[in-house]
Amino acid sequence: MATHTNTLNPLDLQAIFDLEPANAIAYLKAKGYAITWHWQDQLDHAHQQAFTVAKAMRLDLLADIRAALETALQQGQTLKQFTAHLTPTLQAHGWWGKQIIVNTEGNAEPVQLGSPRRLKTIYQTNLQSAYMAGRKTSMEATTDTHPYWMLVATLDGKTRPSHRALHGQVFRHDDPIWQFIYPPNGFNCRCRVVALTEAAVKRRGLIVQTSQGRTFTETIETGLNKHTGEIRTATVTGLRLTNAQGHNITFRTDPGFNHAPGTAPKQTTNDYPPN
Repeated sequence: MATHTNTLNPLDLQAIFDLEPANAIAYLKAKGYAITWHWQDQLDHAHQQAFTVAKAMRLDLLADIRAALETALQQGQTLKQFTAHLTPTLQAHGWWGKQIIVNTEGNAEPVQLGSPRRLKTIYQTNLQSAYMAGRKTSMEATTDTHPYWMLVATLDGKTRPSHRALHGQVFRHDDPIWQFIYPPNGFNCRCRVVALTEAAVKRRGLIVQTSQGRTFTETIETGLNKHTGEIRTATVTGLRLTNAQGHNITFRTDPGFNHAPGTAPKQTTNDYPPN
C-alpha cells in the first residue's frame, strides 16, 4: 500500500479494479449525503450510509461530485479525464482555490477548496472504496467454493512496511478480521483480496490464520479543532501475527478506515483536508 503522498498510476488502478464496475457503481449510488467540514467529522461506519467531501457545504455540489465519480466508474476514466470533466463544474459552483468561508461553527476561515490535488484524493479514495466493495460482494457470492481470502499487497518501494507484512496472510471469509482490514486500509491503498479454494490453499502450502485473541483496538489522535480546542480521535483496529520467518507482525488500520467497504453498516468517501 502506498503512503498518503504517493499517486496511483494506471497500472496500479488496473490491478485493483480488474472487475466489472456494476457492483462498485451500486455501492456509490446507494449512499445518501452528509455535509462535513473536517474529514474527521465522518469516520468508519458513517461512510457506509453517506457520501461526503470535506468543506463541500451544499447538497447540489456534493451531488455533482458524486455524479462525476459515477461517470468515471462507468466509463473507466483516468484521473486526468476525471479532473478535466469535474474542474469546470466546481469552478462554476465557486468551489475552487483558496477562499475564506464560514465553517459549521459560524467562524470565517481561510481554506483550500477544489484543486488538482484534492481531486486526485477524491478520485482515488472513492474509486478504491467502491471497487473494493464491489469485489467483496462478488467474493461473498462464492464462499461455498472459495471460502478462504488472502490479502495481496503491491510490493514495491512505495509499500508501507506494516501492509507489506500482511501480504499473503490467509483467513476464512467469515473471520471477524475482515470487518476491519478489508482494503482499502488507508488513503492510496493498493492492496486487494483474492478468494481461494481449499485445494488452492493446500497446493500452495498456505497457513490459514485466525484473528481470535490477536486483535486490539486503540484510540488515535487525528488532529486539533483550533476553534474549540477539542482533540479529535478515531478508533483503529490492530492485528498481531507471527509470519513464516517467525517474526512478529503488528498491523493497524489508518484512522477513518477501520471498517470494510460494503459491510453494513459501514463506508465510502472522504478526503484529507488539503495542506
